[in-house]
Formats: sequence, structure tokens, C-alpha cells
Amino acid sequence: MSHSKTAPRSSATIHENGPSLLLRGLRKAFADVVAVDGLDLEVARGECFGLLGPNGAGKTTTIEICEGLTTPDAGTVELLGIDWRTGATELRQRIGIQLQETQFPDKLTVEETLRLFRSFYHHGLSVAESILTAQLEEKRNSRVGTLSGGQKQRLAMACALVGDPELLFLDEPTTGLDPQARRHLWDLVDELKQAGRTIILTTHYMEEAERLCDRVAIMDHGRIIALGTTPQLVASVGAEHIVEFAVAGREPGLTQVNAGLLTAIPGVQSHRVDAGLHQLSVMELHTAVPRIFAALTAQGLHLSEFRTHSATLEDVFVNLTGRTLRDE
Repeated sequence: MSHSKTAPRSSATIHENGPSLLLRGLRKAFADVVAVDGLDLEVARGECFGLLGPNGAGKTTTIEICEGLTTPDAGTVELLGIDWRTGATELRQRIGIQLQETQFPDKLTVEETLRLFRSFYHHGLSVAESILTAQLEEKRNSRVGTLSGGQKQRLAMACALVGDPELLFLDEPTTGLDPQARRHLWDLVDELKQAGRTIILTTHYMEEAERLCDRVAIMDHGRIIALGTTPQLVASVGAEHIVEFAVAGREPGLTQVNAGLLTAIPGVQSHRVDAGLHQLSVMELHTAVPRIFAALTAQGLHLSEFRTHSATLEDVFVNLTGRTLRDE
């Protein structure tokens, strides 16, 4: 694909001063449930920004407010320096939205669908450019009902891009896709980043956030609880490595681990158990692991599983929220 096909309408517009997204004191409640609780956030122009959070964290409500689909109870919301209350018509011409699941008429062809969406915008890409951008040339005349899941997601991306947006919202863009289709969409997002667009991405895949996002915010209980680049967030865990193991006793029923003995080992920062799998945050793996083995042996336990990995964004999320992003 050529980057020129995804270049925004005006580089001068993209690089205006000020953030692409500005939230101040954002609040939204539904009856007695506070979904968004005084949220402050800025996303810079040309940034790919990831918003992560478990179900009920307020992530979806926040994104819907940003997209103009939900009205906040309080706070400031500005996109490209414009407020939805006074500039809704202009904003609809300047942003693009890909929902997690988009229902297109099955009987329309790919080209007819894109021609329909293109008619909504004063300026934008040609239908041919949109088809090329989404790598759907061979499906131009195919009916939407015959497309695979990955092809439908690429069509949804093409519809979000057909107005040549400066700010693009991608809500779970690869959910349900096979690994190959997911990587195709990653490549497309990479090209959009290179073209200078601002992208706000929600995802349930930590690898996706690590791969695509310049910065990531983790939400829980309506607030941002962590914000930074992936290396910054990983460093906040306080450990370079994660040790995971399961144990069995030499005697039936003897599987109780004395966590205090493990966390007393120099370099072991924390301990948690998830579905019978023990997880230790560890510095200096080469010195800690022999001591972990010795501590387990002293308790009459032996390992049924053992593995290590470098700390990742997933470990940050678990450390902060107590569950994995895909637990729900």
C-alpha cells in the first residue's frame, strides 16, 4: 500500500497546536452507578493512544462521550480544539469511527457500501483509494454478506477512513479475527500512524496495545489508574521478570505454599495466585530462581509447572486491577 493513499487532507491541519483530544473533569453516571469519575486526559496530535480497562471500568462510556454518542454530566470534551456542543457538524466531517461490530447491508457490494459512506462527507478519499487502502481490490464487486470476518473489519476501517479523518476511533478493531487477519489490520494501523493521523484504540489484546500504541492508559472504576508508554508502565511493576509456577506435594493434599517465605527472598517483589498458578514479580532472575526452588523444596513441594518471562503490559494490568484483560 502506498502511504499517499492514507495521507490526511492537510498536514498543516494535523500539526495544529494543542491536543487532538482533551478531557477535563469528565463525569457520567447512570442512576447510582458512576461510570466516569472526574476523568482528565490529553492525546497529542499524531499519537496512537490505547485505552484499556476491564468491563465496568468506564472505558466504553468515555469513548462514546468522545465520539459524540453520549452526553457527559459534567466536564470538558474537546476534539481537535472543538466542543461537541458547538461544533458537532464540523467534528463529524473531521473524525472517523470504527465500532467493534458494524452491520452493513448484506446485499450491497463493497464498492456500493463505500460509495454510500463517501456521500456523507464534503471531502475525503475516492472510493477507489478507500478500497486500495483496505486491501479489498479483489472484493470490490462482492456482496458484503459473502465477506469473511477479517474482510468485513477491513471494510469497516475503509468506511471510517473514507472521509479522510484527522482523528480516528478504533473500538476493538480486531476482536474475533484470526491471527492473520489481525496482523493485516495492524499493518493498516501502522500505515495510518505513519501518515500522521491521531488514533484512539481500545483493545482486549495486550500484544496489540504494545505493538501499536505510543502511550496507554489503564482505566478502572471510572478513573485513569496508570498512564504512559509501555516501557514506563512495565517499569512501574517494580520487577523485570515474572516467574509462574504450579506445585504438587510429596504427600496427597500437600500443595499449600508459604507466600511469606517466597516474598522474603531478595529480589522477589510480590506474589499472587491465579487459578492455582503462582506468579512472582522478580528482579535478578538468575539469583532469585535457585532460592525459589530451595524455598519450595523446604516446604515439601515440587513443581508441576514452571516458566518465566519478561514483564509485559499484561503484568502491569494484572498488578493494577487484579485480573487479566480477557478475564471478562
